[in-house]
Amino acid sequence: MFTGLSAFPLTPVTPAGFDERGFIRILERITSADVDSIGVLGSTGSYAYLTRQQRSHIAGIAKSHAGGIPVMVCVGAISADEVLRLADDAQAAGADALLLPPVSYQTLTDDEVFGLFELLAQHTSIPVCVYDNPGTTRFEFSDELHGRIAALHGIKSVKIPAVPLSPDEARVRVQRLKAKLPAGVTVGISGDASAAIGLNAGCQVWYSVCGGLFPRMAKEITDAAARGERERVVQLGERLSPLWALFRRYGGSIRVMAAAAGVLGLTSADCLPRPLRRLSDLEIAEVAAVIRQLDLK
Repeated sequence: MFTGLSAFPLTPVTPAGFDERGFIRILERITSADVDSIGVLGSTGSYAYLTRQQRSHIAGIAKSHAGGIPVMVCVGAISADEVLRLADDAQAAGADALLLPPVSYQTLTDDEVFGLFELLAQHTSIPVCVYDNPGTTRFEFSDELHGRIAALHGIKSVKIPAVPLSPDEARVRVQRLKAKLPAGVTVGISGDASAAIGLNAGCQVWYSVCGGLFPRMAKEITDAAARGERERVVQLGERLSPLWALFRRYGGSIRVMAAAAGVLGLTSADCLPRPLRRLSDLEIAEVAAVIRQLDLK
């Protein structure tokens, strides 16, 4: 399950609470595209804003509506004890893998992060993906630390942030990391704007926010990458430049994806957990225009 397209859906949370029907609609879009895996409760899935009970419920819904597609559940939390409780909940819900970001209030050391992954690896019986996301965790992984963690039993993939926009620099960056990892541990790109470059540089999976709402377009890119059609991958990635520009303009993907889900009629226009705020009506109209321009269905 750690190759191809891993689609990361939005978790819609309206003023009335978790929008279960809207979430199921989003999942149905993903499953109809026959993606390779589904990643729930990631950053765009708002895991940090939800209770343990909500996360367990959402994991169960995802698994029951995945249509046989493997489901990976994020278990990030401030305390290690809570990570283990969330891991138990995810396994009870039928999760096929776990995603772990090193979340903390205090700045963590390399040894503390290694210890967190070691604890989870010893505790769980399903595969684990390392979530390298310094934009939210404020923790910077070194390639050496990735190598130490990847040597643990059950670690199967590393989800990295954006790669350099230069294809040559991106290739060097990905190959440098791969050289530190054991055979069988994949490298996945999660910075959507550089996904095409990352796939051409040797990443084996796209952990995709875009794929969580527009899975057919995202899968077209990963399928082209799997066939070795490098120019096609670049063309498809560049075609989505207006969407990437919205991500940059509005502080990341979550507000844009929430607006897009509302535009598509999948959930309410106001579907972000507080204190996050929806985009303005004018900004949502801009998102709608981009959806029409790119024919994102």
